[in-house]
Amino acid sequence: MSNITDRPFPKFVRASVRLWTHGSRVYYAWIALLLAMVVVGLLGYRTQFSEGLVSTGLRDPVSWGFYIGNFTFLVGVAAAAVILVIPAYVYHWKPIKEIAILGELLAIASISMCMLFVLVDMGRPDRLLHIMPFIGDINVPSSLLAWDVLVLNAYFFLNLGIATYALVTMSRGHEPHNKLFTILVLSSIPMAVGIHTVTAFVYNGLPNRPFWNASLLAPRFLVSAFCSGPAIMLMLLQILRKTARLELKDDAIWKIAELMAYAMFVNLFFTGAEVFKEVYSGTEHLQHMRYLYFGIDGKTTLVPWAWLSLIASIVSFFLFLLPRTRKNPVLLNIGCVLILIGVFIEKGIALVVPGFTPSVLGEIYQYAPSSTEVMVTTGIFGVGALLFTLMSRTAIAVLNGDLRVERPDLAVAAAHT
Repeated sequence: MSNITDRPFPKFVRASVRLWTHGSRVYYAWIALLLAMVVVGLLGYRTQFSEGLVSTGLRDPVSWGFYIGNFTFLVGVAAAAVILVIPAYVYHWKPIKEIAILGELLAIASISMCMLFVLVDMGRPDRLLHIMPFIGDINVPSSLLAWDVLVLNAYFFLNLGIATYALVTMSRGHEPHNKLFTILVLSSIPMAVGIHTVTAFVYNGLPNRPFWNASLLAPRFLVSAFCSGPAIMLMLLQILRKTARLELKDDAIWKIAELMAYAMFVNLFFTGAEVFKEVYSGTEHLQHMRYLYFGIDGKTTLVPWAWLSLIASIVSFFLFLLPRTRKNPVLLNIGCVLILIGVFIEKGIALVVPGFTPSVLGEIYQYAPSSTEVMVTTGIFGVGALLFTLMSRTAIAVLNGDLRVERPDLAVAAAHT
């Protein structure tokens, strides 16, 4: 009877750890940079832990800010894994199926960062106990935030299970084709839609925040996610192709870019529909959008950011719309950067702060992230990048055939044949 440490999964873990601890000087420098980012984040969180949320730029008039904006953006990045899953596992398109596992890994890293942003936004870490099942009072089904916590955890463990099973199976020289795996992969599609829909409902369900009371908010969240998530993936795939010997066909990149063009058109259309509704109706609710794009009483902190987001989104749409430009590597990457800028601002500060400004009492508090928030955010992005780096290093080794695990009994049987 074989020792448990000789079984495929423990051997897979040991092989992965060896991969993570060995590499080139560039790899070590990259890991050192990410660890330095994590240290910066810990220093920032130490300040916040000792002084409280007053060390951030958050105040009573604007109680959500940089943390929740990043959380909302990253939920979209996690949900965008579906843009690889659908052509890979529904339509069995081989060029994307070979790299779909990297989309699952990006979703795992993104959800991990989402959870950290929720934790730091709560202030005291012990408050996390209040939303844990069987420990705190999670208030299901009345609390939308509780639903958000549940679906995010479910999506995290679903992707973690899919990625782990697929990589361990492929490391043994087999393809993960059993029925359970197919069911899990296909179930990730509605789950991806669900996590961002519930996140939109957290905003949408607040009746005294008219800036968020739009029926198109959830669809806008989804289509913008199908822009920003694939943009990150496109840049990561190109980097991995050059630095980690990832076999990647240009057809896969061009197909993802084409899908992004469709999503960007719908996103801009939905945005235009919302702007028309607010401007043409001319109600008092227009003041939130006016503050975002033009400012009120000379208070224009968000105005340049709002216009930068809109212009970046429009320019990137035309870059991805034309086959000649989206198949040009330089213009493709410029478009990816622009769409990231556009969506990051649109679903971050430009979404959160105008919802609170002016306040229900008419007060205009000009929120800006403090140095503490920037430091903590740097650390969280460092954690996410570190997770993705380590996981993708294992995944690429498996895809390239450099990481192979055999059951000892099969190896002995093969030796005697």
